[in-house]
Amino acid sequence: MNKTMMDILACPIDKNHPLELYEIKEKNNVVSEGVLFCPKCSRFYPIIEEIPIMLPDELRNKEQEIEFLTNNKKNLPEKIITMANPWHL
Repeated sequence: MNKTMMDILACPIDKNHPLELYEIKEKNNVVSEGVLFCPKCSRFYPIIEEIPIMLPDELRNKEQEIEFLTNNKKNLPEKIITMANPWHL
């Protein structure tokens, strides 16, 4: 995900803007792995292989996202790991 997208991205649930960006892997202004976080509704949206996965809760892959959180718990803030919606560790 190119960081310039942060200017236009909003939470699909509550339309909050701006979102918080937490980078795990970044190169040349492109985030290949990370998280977008909505401070209003406390939802996280993973960025996997440069793609932000910003789907409604009912269309999200819980197993994939729990695995993502587990693999990156040392690289992300506590509010995402233990308290974020729609699920957390």
